Amino acid sequence: MLDLKFVLANLDAVKLNCRRRNIKVDINRLVAMEEERRARLKHVEEIHRQQNENAAAMKAKLPPDERNMLIAKGRELKEAVANEEATLSQLTNNVDVLLRQIPNMTHPDAPIGASEQDNREIRRHGSPTKFDFQPKDHVTLGLDLGLIDFESAAFVTGQKFYYLKNEAALLEFALIQYSLTTLIKDGFTPIITPDLARAEILDGIGFNPRGAETQIYSIENTDLCLIATAEITLGGMLKDAILDEGGLPLKFAGVSHCFRTEAGAAGKESKGLYRVHQFTKIEMFAFTTPKTSEATHETFVGLEERLFAGLGIPYRVTDICTGDLGGPAYRKYDLEAWMPGRSEKGDWGEVTSTSNCTDYQARRLGIRFRREGEKKPVFVHMINGTAIAISRALIAILENYQQRDGSVLIPKALIPYMNGVEKIMPRGKA
Repeated sequence: MLDLKFVLANLDAVKLNCRRRNIKVDINRLVAMEEERRARLKHVEEIHRQQNENAAAMKAKLPPDERNMLIAKGRELKEAVANEEATLSQLTNNVDVLLRQIPNMTHPDAPIGASEQDNREIRRHGSPTKFDFQPKDHVTLGLDLGLIDFESAAFVTGQKFYYLKNEAALLEFALIQYSLTTLIKDGFTPIITPDLARAEILDGIGFNPRGAETQIYSIENTDLCLIATAEITLGGMLKDAILDEGGLPLKFAGVSHCFRTEAGAAGKESKGLYRVHQFTKIEMFAFTTPKTSEATHETFVGLEERLFAGLGIPYRVTDICTGDLGGPAYRKYDLEAWMPGRSEKGDWGEVTSTSNCTDYQARRLGIRFRREGEKKPVFVHMINGTAIAISRALIAILENYQQRDGSVLIPKALIPYMNGVEKIMPRGKA
C-alpha cells in the first residue's frame, strides 16, 4: 500500500492515478476519516494526561472526601479512555482498509489506457511461424499424441483440470530444469515453496483472498489459501524482516503449483491449457533497494526473453497500460508468445509477466532494509516475474514445433532434459 503521508500530501496525483487505473476509491472519505482519527487521538492523549495528573494527586496525603473525589474521577477517566480508544481503533482500521484499496503509483512511461487493447508493443523476437499445412491447436495435438487428458481430469476433479502424460510429463520437468539452470547461473537461489499460504500473506502481496470477486481457493475452517503464484510465498517469506543493504538484491527462483478459480473465464481463447485451475510455474522474485529496482525489473524481462528465445518461440514484449496493471504494480511487462492454434490464423498469447511493485507490497508485509550508517530502516522494493508457466509454455511448444506428419519436435534447449526424446510421434509410430 501507499504511505498515508504521501497520499495526503499528493491528493490530486493519487486521484488521477486511481482514475487512470480504473479503480474507484473514495479518497475524500479517507481524508475525512483520517482527520477524525487524528482528532480522536488528541482527545485520547488529553484523557491520558488527565489520568496522569489525577494519579499524581492521589500520591499526596488528602482528606477522605478529596481522595474519594479523585478515585471517582479516575474511574470516569478510565471509562472515558476505554470508549475513546475503542472508537480510535475502529477509525484506524477503517482508514487502513480504505488505504489498502488505493493502487500503487504508476511509472511515468507506462501507457495510459483503459484495457489490454491499450497495451504498447515495444519489441518482437522472431516472426509468426509459417506452415505449408493447416496447423492444429494444442488440444488436438495433445489428444492425437496422447499427451493431455482433459476428459479423465474432468471426471476425477472437474473442468479446467488435466493430466499430462508421456512426453508432456517429461516436458514439464524439462522446462523446470531448463529455467532453473538459466536462473541459477544468473545468481538466483532455487526454492520449492509451499502451495498454501495464510490469508494475511495473500492480502499483503495484494491478492484478495476472500469475497465474491476472488480468484483464490480458500481452505474451509482455516486461514489458509491455495496460492495463485509463488510470488505469494516468496514475498511472504521475509515478512517483518529487516535486511542489510549489503545483502541486496536477494533473488529467488520459486517452483510451485498455482491454483486459480478463473471465475468467468470462457471462450475460444481460454480453451485447453490456456486457462486452467492448476499449473506449475517457475517464478522469479527479488528484494532490492529503491535505487536498483527498475534495473532489476529490466533484468527480469530480459531473462524471460532469453528463456523463450532459447526455446525458439516467436514472442513480443508489451508495456502494460494503466487500466490493466492491477493494484500493486508500478510497471509491468508481458511477454506474449505466438500460438498458431489460438485462432484460425494464429495469435499472440501471454506466457509471462514481470512487475516492479516498488515498496507497495513491502509496506504491507513490513519488509525493510537498513542502510549503512542510518538507524531507521526503509522499505525494500519487490519485483516479481514469471520465468516459465508450464501450461502456456507447452501450448507454444506443441503448436510451433508441430510437423506435417502430426509429430512435434522437441526444442533443442530441452533435449538434454528429455531422457533421449527428440521428437514426439503419434502413438504406435516409430
